[in-house]
Amino acid sequence: MKIYIAAIVLFLFLIVIFRKTMLKTAPMFLLVFILISGAFVYDNLSGSQPASAVNQIKSWLSEPAEKDSSFLGNNTVVIKIKEETIIDAPAVNQFPELPRGCEVTSLSMLLQHAGIQADKMTLAKEIKKNPEPYRIENGKIYFGHPNDGFIGDMYSFDNPGLGVYHKPVKELAEKYMPGSIEDLTGSDFEDLKIHLSDGRPVWVIINTAYKQLSDDFFQTWHTPSGKIQITYKEHSVLLTGYDQEYMYFNDPLTGEKNKKAPKNDFEKAWVQMGKQAITYLP
Repeated sequence: MKIYIAAIVLFLFLIVIFRKTMLKTAPMFLLVFILISGAFVYDNLSGSQPASAVNQIKSWLSEPAEKDSSFLGNNTVVIKIKEETIIDAPAVNQFPELPRGCEVTSLSMLLQHAGIQADKMTLAKEIKKNPEPYRIENGKIYFGHPNDGFIGDMYSFDNPGLGVYHKPVKELAEKYMPGSIEDLTGSDFEDLKIHLSDGRPVWVIINTAYKQLSDDFFQTWHTPSGKIQITYKEHSVLLTGYDQEYMYFNDPLTGEKNKKAPKNDFEKAWVQMGKQAITYLP
């Protein structure tokens, strides 16, 4: 502060001299401006407190970070994760028409929540099918890959079948909402909460136990797209919310709305099934 005051005094002194000597030249005024500006900068940098803008930035950086995410639709959106949330989404039962149709039934719930009239039977007809036949040779199981289309018979347990994974489901969803479907497969589990916090449910692949399965529930299939570990407990639900202890979802097996399962168990099961998830953008 002393240097700053001294610079101002110098400025006033020079003005007096200018008046007496008529040295009203631009270089001299420029010199005075530089002296005062330099004194001001020095005063702020050398003081005991940083400038207010710097204080604000340091304060912001020191605050506990809150999880958020930015994603691109037509605009960049930043969403703060809520401590808990529940979404009121339509609940649809896959039975009796679609014994193996949990994936398209969950998709119908997602699309209906987005305001799209898409029923499970129409989606069952439209979902991409994988024609690879089921066979066993030399003790090895040969069948199709669920990411190449629906495997087997969706309408009956009388014939071999399984289900479908996220890629064909996303492709079908895109037909109803072009450019508005977000594939979250491979994301962190926490990222699903971002979309749930924004009021949008999330389609996921899980299992019917809603917890991690032991290895004996899996078998190896040989498919045209390579080997894959398959469980017949594979399932799909529509995530609708969470709190500190539970994940909430609409379950097509029963048509139950906001059914719950322990959060940690649900996360492990989701990871075990390949972290598959899709939703729609706002």
